[in-house]
Amino acid sequence: MTLPDEAAVRAALSTVIDPELRRPIDELGMLAGVEVDGGTVTARVLLTISGCPLRGTIDTDVRRALRAVPGVREVVVDLDVMTPEQRQALRDRLRPERGIPFSRPESLTKVYAVASGKGGVGKSSVTVNLACELASQGLRVGIVDADVHGFSVPALLGITQAPTQVDDMILPPVAQGVKVISIGMFVTGNQPVAWRGPMLHRALEQFLTDVYFGDLDVLFLDLPPGTGDIAISVSQLLPNAQLLIVTTPQAAAADVAERAGSVSSQTGQSVAGVVENMSGMTLPDGTVLEVFGSGGGQRVAERLSETLGSSVPLLGRVPLDVGLREGGDSGVPIVLRDPRSPSAVALKAVAAQLASAPRGLAGRSLGVSPR
Repeated sequence: MTLPDEAAVRAALSTVIDPELRRPIDELGMLAGVEVDGGTVTARVLLTISGCPLRGTIDTDVRRALRAVPGVREVVVDLDVMTPEQRQALRDRLRPERGIPFSRPESLTKVYAVASGKGGVGKSSVTVNLACELASQGLRVGIVDADVHGFSVPALLGITQAPTQVDDMILPPVAQGVKVISIGMFVTGNQPVAWRGPMLHRALEQFLTDVYFGDLDVLFLDLPPGTGDIAISVSQLLPNAQLLIVTTPQAAAADVAERAGSVSSQTGQSVAGVVENMSGMTLPDGTVLEVFGSGGGQRVAERLSETLGSSVPLLGRVPLDVGLREGGDSGVPIVLRDPRSPSAVALKAVAAQLASAPRGLAGRSLGVSPR
């Protein structure tokens, strides 16, 4: 009878990924020991905190990995908890420096601040669909729900889990492969958040410094409508963030959307492009009903190009689609729920353009020196 080899057992355990930190448990110091006794394998795994909400997931994943090793007949998983010293070592390993990692010169994370001039244009729906589409392509994606007063991202992604706090480090919940943080995860029920400027700035700063997102390819910030405190704070905390302007075709919405983009001339940010949401709706007979008019997105793109002196593209027109609303209500965005629908196709095309946009390397260290 084949007996399991300890090297094979450890190799199998190295494939177990912590569901919150998204890194192998052995790399995180969570694998405290392995014992092979004939066909029985015992793995001792250290959880970050005693009330870890995903301990069941970790237990299941460890058992699944070990049962795949030839010769293993029985698996014992001993779940324990890290000591304060072990948690400190974990924090030092994950976050060796304080501050906002996405604002550092060496950061290669693309940061998109999704903005609109007014509310009700579907900015949050666009944000979560773009994030989920990029995550489905294998990119590491995060969302900061910066709309403190009107947070909606957790509901749009079906998130009910609270963040895990490891001392002063916050681990964001993961939904559809996207790491998400929102003030809505810290309030009870539908309680309103009535904060003014300094508190809004501090909340955003804490999301960017205390929340461990890890190495991201793309970070989205879902901004509140307008050009108020949060928009100004983002320009200060993340000066490299590009604005992504969302509007509807309606002239009134386009006018205020232009203002949201024009603020970049004062903050020094660039505008990645414009997305026109709630565009024409295709009826069963094939005709297109333009409920909110037409051309608003193109007008915003042209006006911003003229105002800013640089090309601002219209990245796409997302048609008015009942399925888009249904996806948000169910917590499964339409790019995943019905990827062939007209609105999903349009959103996937926008995501493809964002994914293919080159990362600027100006001012960043390449890690080489002349000889």
